[in-house]
Amino acid sequence: MRLERTSGFSALVLAMGFAVIHQGPLTSTASAQSLAEAVITQKEMVVTANPLATEAGAHVLRRGGTAVDAMVAAQTVLGLVEPQSSGLGGGAFVVYYDAKTGRLTTVDARETAPLSATGERFLDEEGESIGFLNAWQSGLSVGVPGVPRLMEYMHDQYGRLSWRALFVPAARLAVDGFELTERTSTQVAGLLGFNPEDGPRLFFRDPTSFEYFVNPDGTAKPAGTVVRNLPYAETLAQLAKYGADTFYNGDIADAIVEAVANDLNIPGDLSAMDLADYRVIEREPVCVEYRSFDVCGMGPPSSGGIAVGQILGILRPFDLGALEPISVEAAHLFAQAGRLAFADRNLYVADSDFVSVPIAGLLNDDYLASRSALIDPGRDLGQAVPGLPPGADSTRAADYRAKSSGTSHISIVDRYGNALSMTTTIESSFGNGVMIEGFLLNNELTDFSFRPADAEGNPIANRVQAGKRPRSSMSPTIIFDADGDVAFLTGSPGGSRIIGYTAQSIINMIDFELDPQEAINIPHYGNRNGDTELEEALPGITGPGDAASLEAGLVALGHPISIRALTSGLSIIQITEEGLIGGADKRRDGAVGGR
Repeated sequence: MRLERTSGFSALVLAMGFAVIHQGPLTSTASAQSLAEAVITQKEMVVTANPLATEAGAHVLRRGGTAVDAMVAAQTVLGLVEPQSSGLGGGAFVVYYDAKTGRLTTVDARETAPLSATGERFLDEEGESIGFLNAWQSGLSVGVPGVPRLMEYMHDQYGRLSWRALFVPAARLAVDGFELTERTSTQVAGLLGFNPEDGPRLFFRDPTSFEYFVNPDGTAKPAGTVVRNLPYAETLAQLAKYGADTFYNGDIADAIVEAVANDLNIPGDLSAMDLADYRVIEREPVCVEYRSFDVCGMGPPSSGGIAVGQILGILRPFDLGALEPISVEAAHLFAQAGRLAFADRNLYVADSDFVSVPIAGLLNDDYLASRSALIDPGRDLGQAVPGLPPGADSTRAADYRAKSSGTSHISIVDRYGNALSMTTTIESSFGNGVMIEGFLLNNELTDFSFRPADAEGNPIANRVQAGKRPRSSMSPTIIFDADGDVAFLTGSPGGSRIIGYTAQSIINMIDFELDPQEAINIPHYGNRNGDTELEEALPGITGPGDAASLEAGLVALGHPISIRALTSGLSIIQITEEGLIGGADKRRDGAVGGR
């Protein structure tokens, strides 16, 4: 595939006078069915799930900002223009490489459970689950947000530009207005469709969010509607002037506590003390060797770095490079590795500040080789059982739940050589549906197990506990070459499928030697220890090949098959001698920017 070398910016002009690089063939005669092509820049690059957020980050980079400066600008815009996915009311994980020191770190800004939370949080008086929908659309699901504290923490250490200046792009958009995207409008309509025709609303029950997203006649505001969000602009002004403390103390914190306590479905118990006590935590990266590369990601409370590392480690003995990316053999092996990794993930991984997680054992070479030996090239494993890695506690019960998620991903490389891979979320689409001060609250606590133990009383590692951070699948990843230099950045939204999307992107680039955009365009396949999922064809977005064409071959190997939309949002950057090569996922509204 030809790589398009970008010599300037295309002419999408925003109210603040910014421009953005679009992906794909930059010719007026390009077919509507042409696949997006990779973009090359020379100095710096940012990739996000929305062109306005990408341009905000690119604008900051052009002014000499660092990757962290660009992240703050991009995140605040994403929270405005892609509100179903992330925002000030949510949390995030960052994998960050500091070129000056050569240090790699990961920063945990996951939401925390209230100090009053117990393992019975999502059970009724009879000890039965209140159900996911009730929990999602309630005050019980709201954890303490981490994004504002994360942005300030990272900027204090790695920022270069003025803190205040980084909020200007989002504030201008909030005041001047922006067009609602098709993706946002469609998701609003989908959730409204779950409400009963008669009776109180569950989705968009909050009058503020209802007015913001929904027409007076009860239909979703259509794509293209110009939306303004003055309360969000005011919140950004407060953050710009006073820093993150203004979010965790004072009027904004009081508004969060009040909204949670007065939820129209089920009230919650988040307190002012919970907000005031919130801290981000730097943690050690989780790294695994794959071929001649070191693949580094986020450790607990994320399962992403461990599970991606396990998938790659399990696949090490197989010569994937001799196969085609879209082949029965490749899909079968990848699905088997996914089964084995998810079996371990569901049993062992949770917040390591509360439970012992055998990270070293799960990534131990001998243990991974023993798991790999379970794969039969001619037959599906069926549901895999967890292994017993070195250092593991075998008295636990598994948490098998796997949900979709409202999440986004940002990848940035700046002119100084710093690299940032960040996955950011408010959990399910539109979080818990309640909007205050211009942003939505998260429903992150539904990522916990709804039960503290199994029927035999064995504790579930991912049970609710006071102050605990729920397990996540977010997998921000930075990959280093044999010389220790940054080679790739990758990551994706997509709930528990994030693990497969991220691992597949790595294999596509390392084993199949595809460029970042080709790696994204390849149809997805994977297995979370259930059905083997194949992606529905998306003309003009996925290809070459159609994952659905794999069905007959995989069925012959015993795979249970589901064919469905697999809406990743991969943001990938490759660093080469020729420049930075970027790819963005057109399954969403991804765009690459930089120069």
